[in-house]
Amino acid sequence: MKKLLIPFTLLLLLVISACGGNNSTSENEGSGTTPPKDNKPEMITYESENGPVEVPADPQRVVLLSGFTGNVIDLGVNVVGADSWSLNSPALAEELKDAVEVTDESLEQILELEPDLIIGLSTIKNVDKLSEIAPTVTYTWGKVDYLTQHIEIGKLLNKEEEAKAWVDDFKARAEAAGEEIKAKIGEDATVSVIESYGKDLYVFGENWARGTEILYQAMGLKMPEKVKEVALESGYYTLSSEVLPEYAGDYIVLSKYSDSDTSFQETETYKNIPAVKNNRVFEMEGNGASFSDPITLEKQLTFFKESFLGQ
Repeated sequence: MKKLLIPFTLLLLLVISACGGNNSTSENEGSGTTPPKDNKPEMITYESENGPVEVPADPQRVVLLSGFTGNVIDLGVNVVGADSWSLNSPALAEELKDAVEVTDESLEQILELEPDLIIGLSTIKNVDKLSEIAPTVTYTWGKVDYLTQHIEIGKLLNKEEEAKAWVDDFKARAEAAGEEIKAKIGEDATVSVIESYGKDLYVFGENWARGTEILYQAMGLKMPEKVKEVALESGYYTLSSEVLPEYAGDYIVLSKYSDSDTSFQETETYKNIPAVKNNRVFEMEGNGASFSDPITLEKQLTFFKESFLGQ
């Protein structure tokens, strides 16, 4: 009898053990011991002008409220909303064909775009409200030079190395082109950058877009002394057509908007400017010229090489 009890007891223990194992598995499955996936994006800390800001390490939906659009696009980041000036730029048209026009006051529209990052100038309105929609970073225009600005945006987008690589390459190519141009037109030849916008005329210094950064900073071309006096520090100066000859260099880069008043070009005052008489005026599309991002700069560099060198 004792011999029969032993195997029965062993069998009972095996059954209990098996049931216990099944219960344990069932409980684990029911309680979800496998942790749920964390859908929150990875974040990094960006040191902005106004202090540290937590931003996505890999932003997917960026809204630009006042420029810097070409910087973001050049670094391969998707732009879902942008300011009207960016959307009107021929240089950015293809990349922005699906982007929506927004302003710092169209909060509901921006909210609907579901951005994960918002970028603008320090002068934009509603920064606090925008920050509730997505991390918002602003920059002061002209606080750093145009190349450093691109690197800063590279840091913000977690693409600093890519930004630095472009800067180094662009500087080398622009400097080389500048040497070729100076060899052709002379070391002392001067260049003026003038814009016709609306009914006004402007002349620009060395850091006010329209290609000024390339011509004066990267290429090292000379600015007329009269222009230095009025625009080097302020960035730009408003002219009348009557005094335009006083600010005209040996060469003129003329930024023109399609709807601007260009009647000044029909006057004898303009026609008698040496640069005009010698066919040394290079007309540039005004829309988009007010940016100094990599996409715009690359197109302007090509334009200057073609204009000055015929390349």
